[in-house]
Amino acid sequence: MRIENNYSLEKYNTFHLPVKTRWFMEYGSEDDLQKILRDEYFQECVSVHIGKGSNLLFINDFNGIVLHSAIKGMEVVREDEGNVYLRVGAAEVWDDVVAHAVAKGWGGIENLSWIPGETGAAAVQNIGAYGMEIKDVIDSVEAWNQLTFEKHVFPVGDCGYAYRRSRFKDPGQDPHIVTYVTLRLSKHPVLKLEYGALRELSGQAGLSLRTVRNGIIDIRKDKLPDPDKLGNAGSFFMNPVIGKEHFDRIRSAYPDAPAYPMEDGRIKIPAGWLIEQCGFKGKRHGDVGVYEKQALVLVNYGNATGDEIALVAESIRMAVKERFGIELVPEVKYIA
Repeated sequence: MRIENNYSLEKYNTFHLPVKTRWFMEYGSEDDLQKILRDEYFQECVSVHIGKGSNLLFINDFNGIVLHSAIKGMEVVREDEGNVYLRVGAAEVWDDVVAHAVAKGWGGIENLSWIPGETGAAAVQNIGAYGMEIKDVIDSVEAWNQLTFEKHVFPVGDCGYAYRRSRFKDPGQDPHIVTYVTLRLSKHPVLKLEYGALRELSGQAGLSLRTVRNGIIDIRKDKLPDPDKLGNAGSFFMNPVIGKEHFDRIRSAYPDAPAYPMEDGRIKIPAGWLIEQCGFKGKRHGDVGVYEKQALVLVNYGNATGDEIALVAESIRMAVKERFGIELVPEVKYIA
C-alpha cells in the first residue's frame, strides 16, 4: 500500500493539469483495499477513485483522498468451445489487454484499440468505438461496496450497461470500486467493419485481428491528439440521442447531417458535428482549444486550468443548445 500527502496528480489526468490531492492512496490487493475502506479516517473524508485520469477534469486541487488501484494481471480462468474468459486486474492498461488478446487470436475487443485508460475504468465507463462496446464482451465485474465493505461479482446483466453508462457510474446506486473484469473473448473472431472509417479496411486482402487493430490505431492517431504531447481527455461530450421528429427538423436545415439510427427508433447524432456547425472547430481561447481535426476534443495547450476548460465546454454546450435544441452531456467527469 502506498500513501502520499499533498500529492501531484499531473500524471493522473490526461489534461496534465498541475493539481494536487490532499491524500493519494494506492493499493495493490483487495486485502489492502478492504483495509482502506474500513479505516475510520477514510470514511470521514471525501474520496474519489481514479484510473489514469483519461476521462477526468479536475477543476482545482482536491481536498480529500484520491484512490488508485495497482491490481494487475491477466489470466484465462475458463474456456469453452467458442470462447476464452480472461480475468483482468483493474489497473491493467486497457490497450495492453487489447494487444494481448489480438496476439492470442482472441476477438471481440480489437475495435477498442488505442483507447487510453485502465481496464477497471473502461468497465465503469462502458467504453466504445467503431461499433463495439466493452459491455458486449464483459462476462462479469468484481467490485467492492464502499458502504458495506462487501465484495460482489456482477454478471454483465446486472451491471446496468447503456451508452457510456453503468451501475458503477450511477449516483443512485451504492458506490463500488472495480477490482477485476472478466472478458468473454471469441476463439473464432468475426470482424466488425461496418462503422465509419472501418469500411475502408473491409476491402483489404488478408484481413486479420492484427491488421484491423493496426488500421484502427492509424485512424485514431490521425484523428485524435496524443495526450502525452497535447493534454486532452478524448471525446469531451457524449453523442446525443434524439427523437426522429427532432432529427428530421435538423435534416431539413442541414441535408448532410449525419445520423446513426438506434433500435428504438431514435437517432444518434455525432456531437462533434454539432460542435463544428457552431464554429468551434480549431478555435482557441487562451490555452484551451477545440482540436483542429476533431471538434469533440478539447485540448490544453500548456497552461490551461480546469476552470478555463470547463468554461469553454459550457460555451460549446450553450451554443449547441441554442442552435439545435440539443443538450450536450459531458462524457468527462468533473471533479471539484
